Amino acid sequence: MIEVGNTIVSFDVLTKEFVCDLDICRGECCIEGESGAPVAPDEIDKLKELVPIVWDDLSEVSKAVIKEQGPTYTDEDGDEVTSIVNGRECVFTYTDSDGICKCAIEKAFREGKTDFYKPISCHLYPIRLTEMDGLTLLNYHKWRICRCACDLGHKLKVPVYKFLKEPLIRRFGAEWYEELEMTVEELKKQKMI
Repeated sequence: MIEVGNTIVSFDVLTKEFVCDLDICRGECCIEGESGAPVAPDEIDKLKELVPIVWDDLSEVSKAVIKEQGPTYTDEDGDEVTSIVNGRECVFTYTDSDGICKCAIEKAFREGKTDFYKPISCHLYPIRLTEMDGLTLLNYHKWRICRCACDLGHKLKVPVYKFLKEPLIRRFGAEWYEELEMTVEELKKQKMI
């Protein structure tokens, strides 16, 4: 692990290779799991505001869940997460014309309907953040459904931190990312990674 600013970054984030391959996985990360996507405290109200903007893209069952419990809930671990349908699928998903599951929030962002991209936990995946003693830990999360992303990342030689440059800058800033890149180059010179 390395320290960059107020963060501790796992070597896996620097060395594992990863590039999403939606043609193969079909967006399975949005429909698999036991809980919704983690939501930061400052994102809860934003998600409530987005519901009417994305409403027409949501399934009837997603709409019913949102009407009943709202766009987020507290899971069994005590974390605020996006609401889910049938114990698995995020309420903000929709299926495009190619049958790929995608994020209705991201679609609204790309259409210029909002300035909010999507929850940072989704944007940063497969990096998971943990807050501890004033530091943010960045860890690589390995999930069987992302095997194709690991394969494509390996083929293209793209490490996780480079694949996630945009969300890392969104969360930690451009200066932090530049420091991360300099640290990685130094580690390579020292043959530590």
